[in-house]
Amino acid sequence: MSTQEQSTDLRRVISTTTGLPTTDGAGVNMTRLIGTSELDHLDPFLLFDVFESDNPDDYIAGFPSHPHRGFETVTYMLAGQMRHRDNAGNEGVIRAGGVQWMTAGRGIIHSEMPEQEDGLMWGTQLWVNLPQRDKMTAPAYREFAAAEIPLERRDGNIEIRVIAGKSGAVADRPTEPVYLDVALPANSTFSEDVPNTHNAFVFIVEGALWVDGLELQSRTMAILGDGTQMFAETKDIASRFLLIAGLTLNEPIARGGPFVMNTQAELKQAIDDYQSGRF
Repeated sequence: MSTQEQSTDLRRVISTTTGLPTTDGAGVNMTRLIGTSELDHLDPFLLFDVFESDNPDDYIAGFPSHPHRGFETVTYMLAGQMRHRDNAGNEGVIRAGGVQWMTAGRGIIHSEMPEQEDGLMWGTQLWVNLPQRDKMTAPAYREFAAAEIPLERRDGNIEIRVIAGKSGAVADRPTEPVYLDVALPANSTFSEDVPNTHNAFVFIVEGALWVDGLELQSRTMAILGDGTQMFAETKDIASRFLLIAGLTLNEPIARGGPFVMNTQAELKQAIDDYQSGRF
């Protein structure tokens, strides 16, 4: 048994899920892993969706203009391309390997529409809650092409795309997020320090990954328990996986569709502000 496996601070797998099929936007088919009857949220994460199809009927209608308040959205494209527009004047196309990090703050109206009519559309969207003090901050939008995301190489041909973290493309958010895309060759091991103040999960993009003695297959999400280190390994199959963690806020959640606040009064105000054109 390795030193990492013996550590009392090692994060164990406390549950796994393959999510539930759903539709969103104007009828985009996807799998929802956080934000379901099985897993309402994983503080500070409110939603985690994976969309993956080479059938245009599953994605072509996209996500026409809709509002948000009180949290951030993170869209990471694995294949295909999506155009973002919002009422703050931001516009851009996110392509394979690129990420967009949008802070809805006090209110934004945006659309995310496929920039293709055929081919594979594959990506993830994560909703990250904002602490109460930041929910009414000014909206913001950041977009990073694949080449702009730092690439860390470790011994054994391990490659890590650091989307968020101390050395990541995004490093200054209130929830101190960690968002890594890890390519782990066969018969390899991986370890990463993750603060015990954070909730964390892994999502297997491709291949098979062993965590805490469990074999996690492709398209499976595993929630990790308390600890300060995540340890994983591969056997005869390589793996690509996402390691995502964020500071737990431990604040009340009042949620209504695209608005996430702390109280029902704040939620009602968000709805009123949107309907009155104050976004």
